[in-house]
Amino acid sequence: MSARPQRRGAARRLATGVAVLAAAAGVLTAANPAGADPAGADPAADASAKHRPGRTVDVQLLSFNDLHGNLEPPQGSSGTVTETQPDGTTKAVPAGGVEYLATALRNARKGHEYSVTAAGGDMIGASPLMSGLFHDEPTIEALNKLHLDVTSVGNHEFDEGRAELNRIQNGGCHPKDGCYEDGKTFQGAGFPYLAANVTDEKTGKPILKPYTVWQHKGVKIGFIGVTLEGTPGIVTAEGVKGLKFHDEVETINKYAKELNRKGVKSIVALIHEGGLPASSSYDYDCDSPGAGDGISGPIVDIAKNITPQVDALVTGHTHQAYTCTIPDPSGTPRTVTSAASFGRLYTDTTLTYDRRTGDIVRTSVKGANAANHVVNREQPKAPDMTSLIGRWNKLAAPIANKPIGYVSADINGRGSTAYETPLGDVIADAQLEALSPADKGGAQLALMNPGGIRSDLAYKASGSEGDGVVTYGEAFTVQPFTNMMNVIDLTGSQLITALQQQVSGSNEASPKILQVSRSLTYTLDLTKSGKDRIVTDSVKLNGEPIDPAKTYRVAMNEFLAGGGDGFAAFKEGTNKLVGASDLDTFTAYLSAHSSQSEPLDPPKADRITIVK
Repeated sequence: MSARPQRRGAARRLATGVAVLAAAAGVLTAANPAGADPAGADPAADASAKHRPGRTVDVQLLSFNDLHGNLEPPQGSSGTVTETQPDGTTKAVPAGGVEYLATALRNARKGHEYSVTAAGGDMIGASPLMSGLFHDEPTIEALNKLHLDVTSVGNHEFDEGRAELNRIQNGGCHPKDGCYEDGKTFQGAGFPYLAANVTDEKTGKPILKPYTVWQHKGVKIGFIGVTLEGTPGIVTAEGVKGLKFHDEVETINKYAKELNRKGVKSIVALIHEGGLPASSSYDYDCDSPGAGDGISGPIVDIAKNITPQVDALVTGHTHQAYTCTIPDPSGTPRTVTSAASFGRLYTDTTLTYDRRTGDIVRTSVKGANAANHVVNREQPKAPDMTSLIGRWNKLAAPIANKPIGYVSADINGRGSTAYETPLGDVIADAQLEALSPADKGGAQLALMNPGGIRSDLAYKASGSEGDGVVTYGEAFTVQPFTNMMNVIDLTGSQLITALQQQVSGSNEASPKILQVSRSLTYTLDLTKSGKDRIVTDSVKLNGEPIDPAKTYRVAMNEFLAGGGDGFAAFKEGTNKLVGASDLDTFTAYLSAHSSQSEPLDPPKADRITIVK
């Protein structure tokens, strides 16, 4: 087994004085933003390598992304992956849960002397209550036990701001909530978070380490980590205050050159940005040559422009599963992977390392051998993870297990692929009901961003509460951000512009369809392009056409009201009133509209008429 970095920023303590240890164990050498030299090659290891048979050695790269604090198996369709069967049909396979992920990774490492585990960001943030209630300390503890070697930051690592991200990296008790367990201080991440393209606005320096170097017996692989340049548009303004986010390609190319100058020729980029494969099946052949096959989305252009010095790309953000081959600027195939989300999959990639050149061998056919594997729930649970979950669940239980509502069936949200989801309708209706009274804002309609819906409401019990019972913990998992609700004035013209921004501008390639309260209806014509997809004369409030010159009171969370997700029109809103949190409006609605004898039924999700 390779030795792993110790907690509390142990990577910073690695120095040439421990070079002898590198001959016997893999270590990560973290790079300072100023570009301090990584630990050099160990002479003893190099001498030993000369006596090893063969010029090349296979390095196992295990990776995953977008865990979002899902330590327990995700509920409903969020806890399954789609698998294509031999006859071409598909089935949903239950997957995920850190107890199973730990077992899967540990088994995968067996027989691989050279094995490194990396992640593509969003390890924390938008987490279920068991982790989110404790500012994701349980997730970092679990990742330390998983022996994660390195991860990039993702946009959700900035949900609570820069200071909190530094605490997650370096440890210490929360400045407001303190320590959660008697006699224990949070130790921080025992692996480096990389943020090469995130700099301080004043100093221009990276806020965390831009890259790190993994070493084992003379084998050296550099990892560069970036999040998507558009992070400020999908995180609250407070979360990215004082920070600047740079172009992913330019940043990676810059640090790849720096690593090469320091003798590190094998490089993996960890990129919290992703793509959309033509199929949602995890076992889809992304390199199929058929019309309409392959992958689209931002990662394609990024991959095509990153320097050939980078040998493989581990990506994320879109929560999709793929192992694709995209040519680098020289035309050589390069592997680009993503393991869906929530710990439901992990990727196993073989990197063939040439000892003589220090580089990864990439053939003209494939960049590397890579495959996604299901974290199935038929394998044994890892006892240390079971213990960890039990310990934190005990602390969360008084809040998490409180029943707040009842459902008659699954109400799909995150797990739905439809533009309008039943759970989206419930959430929008809850917001409208809470904010429609005159003294609460006088809202006439409510709009909800789809990315803020993090799970389904599942009928099957997650614990001992009984089927159909919705607990506070389950509601928190759906709405974990606790954004404050806003009610603003928008003209009819501004409202229609906002609806058009769902399918135009930055959202044209990947539409972000807002979930709407029952009072609003319209037609979305997918046979057209851009803003023309919104049939303007079909937009109606309570059956009456929207008047462009009239003013309407519109409820939405503070993220949307601030122009998040590309909805600049909302920033033009006036006469703002701040209401309760989105979570409070959601839980109040569930309590008011369901009982054990009359549970809440899934809405029909028929407010947006889709023309295909």
